[in-house]
Amino acid sequence: MRRNQNQKDQKDSKDLNDQKSLKEPGDRKEKKEKQPSAEKVRIIPLGGLDKIGMNITAIEYNNTIVVVDCGMSFPDDDMPGIDKIIPDVSYLVENKEKVKGFVITHGHEDHIGALPYILPQVNVPVYATKLTMGLIEHKLKEAGLLKKTKRKIVKQGSTVNLGEIRVEFIKTNHSIAGASSLAIYTPAGIVFHTGDFKVDYTPLFGDSIDLQRMAILGKKGVLAVLSDSTNALRPGFTPSETKVAKTFDTLFAEHTKSRIIVATFASNVDRVQQIINTAQKYGRKVIVQGRSMVNIIDIATKIGCMKIPDGTLINVDEMKRYPDEQLVFITTGSQGEAMAALSRMADSTHKKVIIKPGDAIILSSTPIPGNEKAVSHVINELVKKGAKVIYQDTHVSGHACQQELQLIYTLLKPKYAIPVHGEYRHRLAAAGVVTDLGIPKENTFLIQAGDVLELSESSARIAGKVTAREVFVDGLGVGDVGNIVLRDRQNLAENGIILVTLTLEKGTGHLLAGPEIITRGFVYIRESADLMEELHQVALKALENCEKRRIREWSRIKSEIKDSMDSYLWKKIQRSPVILPVIMEV
Repeated sequence: MRRNQNQKDQKDSKDLNDQKSLKEPGDRKEKKEKQPSAEKVRIIPLGGLDKIGMNITAIEYNNTIVVVDCGMSFPDDDMPGIDKIIPDVSYLVENKEKVKGFVITHGHEDHIGALPYILPQVNVPVYATKLTMGLIEHKLKEAGLLKKTKRKIVKQGSTVNLGEIRVEFIKTNHSIAGASSLAIYTPAGIVFHTGDFKVDYTPLFGDSIDLQRMAILGKKGVLAVLSDSTNALRPGFTPSETKVAKTFDTLFAEHTKSRIIVATFASNVDRVQQIINTAQKYGRKVIVQGRSMVNIIDIATKIGCMKIPDGTLINVDEMKRYPDEQLVFITTGSQGEAMAALSRMADSTHKKVIIKPGDAIILSSTPIPGNEKAVSHVINELVKKGAKVIYQDTHVSGHACQQELQLIYTLLKPKYAIPVHGEYRHRLAAAGVVTDLGIPKENTFLIQAGDVLELSESSARIAGKVTAREVFVDGLGVGDVGNIVLRDRQNLAENGIILVTLTLEKGTGHLLAGPEIITRGFVYIRESADLMEELHQVALKALENCEKRRIREWSRIKSEIKDSMDSYLWKKIQRSPVILPVIMEV
């Protein structure tokens, strides 16, 4: 009895002491409360803002720069002749000695596509997960850079030390295997980059997003979060990939008598895997069409990110051995790309595959903004050939919706929020989500490419601006086409060209022959004889004015002819073709 009483007294005494430790305001713990760090980290986006694509962001502390992603984007309709767009990395070149490496979130083109163009300028190591590195190595091999580039495969959950910065790769979910978020440790605090992500509790392949690790980081304290904003306008959660798997199973069961053609993104490895799995379940052989699709499946298979049952894949030349109901085609062209396999099938220009009445064609993607017209054209052509085109419930996004963004921010509890990866309207919507969670507006930044955002625990400001423009790739030419050339190309496409040729006497400058008017893409000469004669007279008058004013310089003569004809045509028909005077001297 006495022993029990003593135990009770000891317990009461301990509880009292615990209560004191909690209640006393002047206790030791409170006195040692951590003071805000004065250290500053600079976040410098060089692309990926106000558009989908060309993602690249520099994280700078003191004498260390770590670059997150190095992507490209595709040209708009008003960029004739341009093949792709890459970021201007002048700032990285100027600070080459500070750059310690590229850390890559995942293997999509808008995150890795510019590496073959940038690495020759800034030759530093590249860090990525297994599949991502496999795709990067394929690009580097094609560019002849494989042996010149240091590469390191990083496992999710591990870290790499890069100068004064440490980077942790954290498992996340996206539409490609190996996608990672990045926890970037700097003396100023943790900068968390979500990469492209969604929260998929039931992924078809691999593990779910590592929310536990994010919660731990949130307890440690996160300075800033750079978050994917692509789907920030959409409420709720992005559906799981399992939804598409069920749809595929249903469609294969419904079309047991038809040939099935599935178009999807080549980089969506998980989607391709589930198509192959469903084909095997229903006893079908798989034929892969499209160069990028073949390459990615080959890479993913070699490194173990895809498993293809023996005897499932066959060559397109072997399809005649099997009836239609035993065939599945996996092809590129889900975005209506002119040269992609599905587009060539639709236009009857594919050398091997001809669309037949009754074919079931599944578009397992949604049109990227701007591609709607091209996709619609492909669908119409396929339907004209008697095919059944299916695009309902055949795709789920790889990007987080509003509630997923709320979840990530709630777990990480950052001081600052920086929405990235999206057009302005997407980033603005993401900022609204953040504000609803209680992060002050003044701590949420909608920065622009080139802005230098300087952050510390006690302050945040735009500390300057660096060069961050688009560099156009035209064939083998990189950066040799600028806005002036593009403007000329647009003008040529819209209004055509007029050539004005004339011959002058050497020494005197007297007109010996011409001016002769030649047009292409402007008007049909035979049907516009009157206009051609009027233009001839305008050019003659311009030459006479030059002679009266004793103008002998060819540049001034050309300018006079061009200005006179341009002014006349605008008044006459309100068109401004490209006018090109050509002078010969004999």
